[in-house]
Amino acid sequence: MDSKSNSELARLEQAARAAWLYYVAKNTQDEIAQKLEVSRQSAQRLVALAVSEGLIKVRLDHPIVKCMELGQQLTQAFNLLECEIVPSDPADDSSVHGLAQCGAGVLERYLKSEQPKTLAFGTGRALKACIDELPSMQCPQHKIVSLLGNMMLDGSASAFDIVVSMANRVQAKHYPMPLPVIATSVAEKQLLHDLAPVKSIFELVIQADATFVGIGHMGAESPLLLDGFINQSQLTELINDNATGEIISWVYNQQGQLLDHSINELVMSSPLRIDSNKPVYGIAAGQHKVDAIFSALQGRLINSLITNEYTAERILAKLK
Repeated sequence: MDSKSNSELARLEQAARAAWLYYVAKNTQDEIAQKLEVSRQSAQRLVALAVSEGLIKVRLDHPIVKCMELGQQLTQAFNLLECEIVPSDPADDSSVHGLAQCGAGVLERYLKSEQPKTLAFGTGRALKACIDELPSMQCPQHKIVSLLGNMMLDGSASAFDIVVSMANRVQAKHYPMPLPVIATSVAEKQLLHDLAPVKSIFELVIQADATFVGIGHMGAESPLLLDGFINQSQLTELINDNATGEIISWVYNQQGQLLDHSINELVMSSPLRIDSNKPVYGIAAGQHKVDAIFSALQGRLINSLITNEYTAERILAKLK
């Protein structure tokens, strides 16, 4: 299989997914077509390809099978709208490579829609990697909107800004948020939130057809600390107050509830959409992210998940 091209490998992975849905999950070909967003004839050909390539034996012989089973378990455990699990890199449980390819595939599905879509984005390393995997596209019908400010404390642009780089790649209309991530005072936050362009962006966020966010953890390498938004004493205080993770700078506790803390009073980001009826994808992986992802799932801060096999197994273990 190593000699096959990337397109052939992608086709085999799609065939493995179709075969798993048909032989293991007992889906009809119509159901497979709907889930994979292909025609019924294509679904039939994919299942046939899995057979001809020897993927079907006593069991489905492809590493994606375990990932799909983990995804199904997480979907049932947390009532998720969508769950994608990618194989883990044995040498790096927090590698974003597989996440990036999977996330780009999900994004491309939305971007290929002829119907106008509004997509909202957080920031972070994993999300930026997803954008870097996208092909160049022409998507003038879509809107891409930021969930949080793109300015660091010194006024410089964020290193992991998503909206501008994505818009340049797919030629969509974009709405970056011209704000600092965290205000210096509650009065400043209110003043900036009252600006007409900011109100307009918040309205677009509410209308978003899908939302994509990274998930930060609380620890020595917390993004809030590394990016200089909080200092070490504030981080220690947050951890002592039961802080477990953060999404677009909103800090939450082990139950997935927003922390009653002065930091959250200064966060400039769009309000989190708790228990949304539209997809809110969390994209993250790694041992240091397990608790933060688990709490976000419990609190319904996200309702869709893209992670890796290692992380999925440890999230499920926390339920036992």
